This record gives sequence, C-alpha cells and structure tokens, in this order.
Amino acid sequence: MDKIKINEVIVVEGRDDTAAVHRAVDAETIETHGFGLSEEMWKRIESADKKKGIIVFTDPDSAGERIRKKVTERFPDAGQAFLPRSQAMKKDNIGVENAKPEDIREALSKAHCTVCGQEEKNTPSISWEDMLENGLCGGAGSRARRQALGDFLGIGYGNARAMLNKLNGFNISREEFYGALQSINDQTVKK
Repeated sequence: MDKIKINEVIVVEGRDDTAAVHRAVDAETIETHGFGLSEEMWKRIESADKKKGIIVFTDPDSAGERIRKKVTERFPDAGQAFLPRSQAMKKDNIGVENAKPEDIREALSKAHCTVCGQEEKNTPSISWEDMLENGLCGGAGSRARRQALGDFLGIGYGNARAMLNKLNGFNISREEFYGALQSINDQTVKK
C-alpha cells in the first residue's frame, strides 16, 4: 500500500515522533524538541505555515498540550491532530511515537482547524447547557464522557470549559456533537 501524502508540515515533539509519522504517512515534519522553542524554530514553523500550512501533532499529555497551546497561539489557523491516550501508551510511556501507523493516519485524517480556508459553518454553537444536559460536566462520569467525545471527534481531551471551547473553536456542528454522543451512548450500552 502506498503511503498517504500529507501536504502540510506536521509539527511534532521529537525524532521518535517523526519516525512514527514517517512509518504512517509521507509527510515533512518539524520537531520542537520540547516547549522551549528557539527563535530559529519559530522561524521554521512560520515558513512552513506560509508555504504549506501546518498540523500540530503533539503527545496527549500535559507537556504536549503546552507545546500545542504555544504553537496555536502564534498560528491559530493551524490544523490540529489528536491521539487518544490509549493509542499513545506503551507501558508507562505516552507519546505519538508509541502509536500504530493506522492510528496516526486516522488522527491526521481528522485534523481539525479553526479556519483552513473553509467558510464558517452557520450552525448554532454548542452551549454550556448542552454540556450539562449531556453529562459532560458536573456529574459522575462526566470526565470519561468528555474523554470519549474528544476521542470520537478527534479533538483531544479537555476539562469541561476547555472541551466547550474546542467544540466551538473547531466548528463542531450540533449534528456532529449529537451524533458523536449517540455513538458513545450506543457503545456504552453494548458493553
């Protein structure tokens, strides 16, 4: 099978992440080497963003989220790929480098961006009431439901406020939101 070609440059944390991405897809990467990004690194990312666009693909841990936040603050239109923690674990180590090629391809296929040259969707945004009514905050099991929702939609985990911001920031429609919740509910019933 030929590897899928990704046009954007993928921003990862280190060389092991680059190796894992290259096993899965044909793509150029930039390695941040942690969250103390140098001015030279910022220039490389800026150049890649202008020429091809970028996708931020960091580890699903607190360090990865800090790097993601730094990069997306400077480049708010960047695509964002997320890997569920369960797909990034190998013993006690969590990282993109531990993911299977098919999981990396799926995460990249779901890369979300806030603009990406598409028109804004004219759908009502997800509200705090939607979060409450669907057990995504303030109750037993709400953390697990947010984790499942983030994994299903490919937008990563967040506390209740962060999840609401992700849902609206990535223009998740109400139809996608409720469809994802229905799928999560169906999976729970089957167990």
